Amino acid sequence: MSGGVDSSVAAALLASEGHDVIGVSMQLYDQQEGQVRFGTCCTIDDLHDARRAAHAIGIPHYIMNFERQFEAHVIDNFVKEYVSGRTPIPCSHCNSDLKFATLLDRAESLEASQLATGHFARVEYDAARDRYLLKRGRDSAKDQSYFLFSLTQAQLARARFPVGDMDKASVRAIARERGLPVANKPDSHEICFVPDGDHAAFIERHTGGISREGTLVNTAGDVVGQHRGVHRFTVGQRKGLGLSSPIPLYVVNIDAKTSTVTVGARADLEKTTLTVGQVNWITGSAPVGEMKVTAQIRYQHRAAAASLTALDSGTRARLVFDTPQPAIAPGQAAVFYDGDEVVGGGWIESSE
Repeated sequence: MSGGVDSSVAAALLASEGHDVIGVSMQLYDQQEGQVRFGTCCTIDDLHDARRAAHAIGIPHYIMNFERQFEAHVIDNFVKEYVSGRTPIPCSHCNSDLKFATLLDRAESLEASQLATGHFARVEYDAARDRYLLKRGRDSAKDQSYFLFSLTQAQLARARFPVGDMDKASVRAIARERGLPVANKPDSHEICFVPDGDHAAFIERHTGGISREGTLVNTAGDVVGQHRGVHRFTVGQRKGLGLSSPIPLYVVNIDAKTSTVTVGARADLEKTTLTVGQVNWITGSAPVGEMKVTAQIRYQHRAAAASLTALDSGTRARLVFDTPQPAIAPGQAAVFYDGDEVVGGGWIESSE
């Protein structure tokens, strides 16, 4: 229970169905007065909201300390990726490494057989294939299956997404009907540990003042400016380049080894082919031969038609889109879909 309306309603629905429900919240950073370093979700107020919601539902509530794990799996990865010239997705690591790994293990100490969250996604069992399926949430505007691509069959077998068949308006309506104190609480959209949106400043504080100055070049290789670190850029970025140009310029490539950032026109962002590493296949095995899918290369990206081919015994994959896609950023996730079903996904390595 994050303290938001979605997880609160998920708990309420399960309790009303007669399940023995325990509310659990994750403490991700020091909550002592004057010690909170960041946060727009999982703050002390959110933990209080989760407890109040649990009380309204009539279920016990526990807070589990995950400060060390959050630092190791989410914060450190976030910093490392940006310093390496890649663009990370901390929400995916939080879901896979904490909620559906460490938290699921902790839940066993409470004799909990399943882990339910407020994600807008669905999990179904396919008896014919003897496999669990991960599917998009019914509300396409709120679907969060993109962040869950790394879940394994063992994790899906114990996962429940009670609001996955609902839209957001219905979730809030249920919260109001049941008198939950978070019924009208706004959603959180920022990265929880970078509430002001200044990820570069966060990285510099976290690393003790990183300084890796370098050059800005155009697609012809000509130097057009200087920069104060590759961690300040992401592929597709337009603002904050500090360059004067008759046409809009975008970041089209980042080379952390040489500290070189390449800028170009919007057309230079468009790529057709990408490779993906650390691939997780939801069904447990990679497809044989070429498979037609739709794929998302970031959360807000509209899924586009592509051909998918597994590489290196399925640990990697190649996607070839039917039409060029803009701003394919290494470090982001590419998630493959067959209709509403998640086939798998992995981390973008390169594009061309």
